[in-house]
Amino acid sequence: MKLLHIDSSVLGPHSVSRQLSSAIVARLREQHPALDVAYRDLSSTPLSHLSGLHLAAAQGATASAELQEDLAVGQAVLDEFLSADIVVLGAPMYNFTIPSQLKAWIDRIMVAGKTFKYGAQGAEGLAGGKRVIVAISRGGFYGADTPAAVGEHLETYLRWVFGFIGITRPEFISADGVQVGPEHREKALSNALQAVTRLQAA
Repeated sequence: MKLLHIDSSVLGPHSVSRQLSSAIVARLREQHPALDVAYRDLSSTPLSHLSGLHLAAAQGATASAELQEDLAVGQAVLDEFLSADIVVLGAPMYNFTIPSQLKAWIDRIMVAGKTFKYGAQGAEGLAGGKRVIVAISRGGFYGADTPAAVGEHLETYLRWVFGFIGITRPEFISADGVQVGPEHREKALSNALQAVTRLQAA
């Protein structure tokens, strides 16, 4: 069984989402000792954002040597995702949504004919069957019953993206209000880590 572990926070060891994603992987290793884990750090090794040249190459235009190298990286990222049985994703909220580094990764896995296709009934996801667990950290509170709910474009966006490619039941473990104060940060992290211990084997 293969697991793909992705981190996107720019905060290194100070990141709550990184602590949570690491704990999730450790928990799954306990349940699956033979788990084959691949790790990608989107902050230390960022992917380039898509450009017009990328889109032109996808339509058959000749790519420069430099772009060919980047396209090969993108293909490796897609293959890495497609081969994974489990994906563990560390996703902090930056300015109400995902980090741009994570968006660059999503752009490399949202590929027509690979993770989704269009047919007579509209879009159809092709990446179903994977287990996706997302570790979220948010500085404030964005629950459905809060005034800031309308500004939540992290979990809602990821649910839509993964659902679009066929992963309809992603799991989320959240640490909310981590910027409210030190005490609440510790409480939020502790509660989220407790939720990690309750994760069940796939």
